[in-house]
Amino acid sequence: MLQIYTIRVSLYSAKLRILLRHKDLVWEEIPPPGGYGSMEYRQIVPAGNLPALRDGNLLLADSEACAEYLNEIHPEPPMLPDTPAGRALVRERSRYHDTRLEPAVRALFPYMPERKRGGFEAEHHADVLTDRLDGLGRLLEKAPPSTMLTLGDCGFPVTLCWLDLLIPLLGLPVDIPAPVLDYCDGLYRHKAVAEEMADYRPKLTAEMKLWAAE
Repeated sequence: MLQIYTIRVSLYSAKLRILLRHKDLVWEEIPPPGGYGSMEYRQIVPAGNLPALRDGNLLLADSEACAEYLNEIHPEPPMLPDTPAGRALVRERSRYHDTRLEPAVRALFPYMPERKRGGFEAEHHADVLTDRLDGLGRLLEKAPPSTMLTLGDCGFPVTLCWLDLLIPLLGLPVDIPAPVLDYCDGLYRHKAVAEEMADYRPKLTAEMKLWAAE
């Protein structure tokens, strides 16, 4: 059985679980020994990041690497288009998530406890997020119409869920563009996305309430 090192509301673990659900795979979740980022866990996964995937003797620690690997060894249903251009566009979208949008959302994490919001520059973070969301909208405009759930799609429902909860929590003047909302709504039509987010969002909401009260 596949094993996944993860914690309760790991964003990238949820991203990987959408793929696992979509391919109807069976997996076991295990907490990182010693906790996330601990030296004990780094003895297993040098980068200390989550998720990490163990398949027999193989250990992978990067959500993109895990996704590519699982899509190759479990090719049905396919999660990459059958043309080089199509695959490149999917990978471009996935990298935009991991290197542009998600880091802008992650930059808000330290400010979730109310006591740590002194000096919080809401306008600055709002400007960065607006830029990233507008960029995503433009990226989506050039994507060919498709009903396929791809490797490039799995992170967006999770990150946008975080953003949907963080905007009111931190009082951010950010509006998510209509093309991005439409895109996310379309992703929820996939059973794997709907099931993962129905399980994940309540857990994240509960954790955020605890973090905000710290």
